[in-house]
Amino acid sequence: MSHGINPELTTVKSKRVVKHLRWWMLVLFLLGVTVNYITRNSLGILAPELKVSLGLTTEQYSWIVGAFQLAYTLFQPLCGWLIDVIGLKIGFMVCAGIWAVACLAHAGAGSWLHLAILRFVMGGAEAAATPANAKTIGEWFPKSERPIAAGWAGVGFSVGAMLAPPIIYFAHASFGWQGAFLFTGVLALLWVVLWWMFYYNPEQHPNLGKSELEFIKQDNEPAPVKLPFFTALKTVSKDKRFYGIAIPAFMAEPAWAVLSFWVPLYLANERGMDLKQIAMFAWLPFLAADLGSVVSGYLTRLYTRLFGCTRVNSVVASSVTGAFLMISLALVAMTDDPYITIALISIGGFGHQIISCMLSALVVESFDKGQMATVNGMRGSFAWIASFIFSLIIGVTADKIGFNPLFIAMGFFDLIGAFFLIAFIAERRAARA
Repeated sequence: MSHGINPELTTVKSKRVVKHLRWWMLVLFLLGVTVNYITRNSLGILAPELKVSLGLTTEQYSWIVGAFQLAYTLFQPLCGWLIDVIGLKIGFMVCAGIWAVACLAHAGAGSWLHLAILRFVMGGAEAAATPANAKTIGEWFPKSERPIAAGWAGVGFSVGAMLAPPIIYFAHASFGWQGAFLFTGVLALLWVVLWWMFYYNPEQHPNLGKSELEFIKQDNEPAPVKLPFFTALKTVSKDKRFYGIAIPAFMAEPAWAVLSFWVPLYLANERGMDLKQIAMFAWLPFLAADLGSVVSGYLTRLYTRLFGCTRVNSVVASSVTGAFLMISLALVAMTDDPYITIALISIGGFGHQIISCMLSALVVESFDKGQMATVNGMRGSFAWIASFIFSLIIGVTADKIGFNPLFIAMGFFDLIGAFFLIAFIAERRAARA
């Protein structure tokens, strides 16, 4: 009788199954997006000092911001397609490594042109975050959980922005503005190592149990089809549902661009705050955005239970709710109180992130796995075209007319987007059984 050890049994026994691993993978992704936003928003927090240290005008600063936004706009579909073709692990890791090195290089910038070039490189690499978001949700969650997962995934996009002001302030106080860029760049490199060590897709993950894998795969979705880049763009652009997602994204993104890149400068110029005060208050809209992210997915369940909405219509209804909350930004023009201003902007952050998370959920709901990252990248391009244009408008008008007309416009943009969302996406039939 053989007393040898069966290698298969040894592998099974040594394999440590982690319960609810799909949520841990989402947390790992959220950590990366958090670092993404800390590195991204470092420029906005340091803007008042950079303007003095490097002699920047408001218009030159707008070109620096615009360089990031232009690259983010151009590269989102390409990053999405790359992730769809070579896989989430390698694709996102390569992009994260590039943005980390670009952030480190900010410390050596000596002019607005240097910063603009570095921001362009960083923007192109950080563009991977939006398509990677959809890919993570699509790979790790069944359809029934995707709206909730999309809500939680959105937390990473705002918690990084929320943490950026205090982190950058303390890094700046300890190491100067150059050291603040070095500190955030190192954080990004550390996350790249974590992603390489711990992320795998569900079929390959050594710590995923069989029952959870079956739960993730319960919808029996067809195997993803990998298309050439321009073929993928052409296929998506013919789908009416894409425009029902892309146009609302176009209308929504200017508000997020203002929160990320312009609010610190607005608080300094028009509300008279110094860097310490900005660090104390500028994170609050992003805390509200975090709450909006989390609430958004649960709102879909509420609309389903109260009104019998289909899964798609409940996501649309949640997004429309966010659009109405954005009216708070228009009210910023009607107050001189800096604390009421922060509160109104925070309500806008809450509403915006509801919209953003639900648009990601609609991408995952409406398109197959082989297209999710590409579609979300294209959606992101539409959004960042608006962001780029709006930042340039701010750059040439803010010193002349102030920010109030811009806040009024942002208060109503999302209601226009909501019209297209309802027209192109909302289902006109009874709830599913």
